Amino acid sequence: MKIVIVSDLHANWDALSGLPESFDELWVLGDLVDYGPQPSEVVNFVRDKAMAIVRGNHDHAVGYDQDPRCTPRYHEMAESTRQYTLRLLDVQQKQFLQDLPLALDLERDGRCFSLVHAVPSDPLYGYCPQESDRWAEELRSVRGDILLVGHTHTPFIRRIGKKLVVNPGSLGQPKTGKPEACYAVWNNGEFTLKSCSYPYQKTAERIRQMPVRPEIQQDLITVLTTGSL
Repeated sequence: MKIVIVSDLHANWDALSGLPESFDELWVLGDLVDYGPQPSEVVNFVRDKAMAIVRGNHDHAVGYDQDPRCTPRYHEMAESTRQYTLRLLDVQQKQFLQDLPLALDLERDGRCFSLVHAVPSDPLYGYCPQESDRWAEELRSVRGDILLVGHTHTPFIRRIGKKLVVNPGSLGQPKTGKPEACYAVWNNGEFTLKSCSYPYQKTAERIRQMPVRPEIQQDLITVLTTGSL
C-alpha cells in the first residue's frame, strides 16, 4: 500500500494540484485553509480524495470563527486571510472543517498509525520541534507505534525507542528555505520524505490579488518563498 501524507496545505491549490505522486490513500494532517488564496479548491479536493483527515488550528479557526493562536506577526496574516476565507467558503465547507476529528488511529500494513495536527496532548496548538525532549512523553499517550504530526511546517523523521514520529512538513507553506512543497510517502513499510517544485510564482500572483493590505500580501509571499519572515 502506498500512502501519501500531507499537512499544512494553507489554501495553496497550486502546490496541492501539482503533487506528482499517485497513491492508494491520501492522509491529511490539518490546516487546509488560511494564508493561501484558494481555500475552496483545497477543501473540495481534500473532501473528495482524502481517506483520513484531522483538524488543524486554522481549520478550527475558520470552522468556528475563532483565534488560531499564532505568534504576533503570523497572527496578523492569519486574521486577514481568515476573513477572506470565511467569505469564500460555503456553509457545507465550513461544516466540513468543524466536523474534522482532532485525532485518528488507523491500521495499515500491520502497523498502527496515530494522526494528529500538533501533538497528542494539545492537538490543535502544541508546538513541538524535531529535537524536543517532549516527544518521549507525548509518545507514551498514543496507541500507534507511528505518530504522524504537522503544524511546525518542518519535515522530519525521529525514532524514539520502538516508535516513530513523522512530520511531512508543509505542502503549502514549507519552512525549508525554498518554495518546494513537502510531503511524506509510506510505501512497502518505509517512510520517505519528499518535496516537489510547483509554480509558486502563480500562487504569489494570486496572493497579490487577495483583498488584504499590501504589507500582508508581501509577508505572505515572503513566507511562501522563504519559509519565514
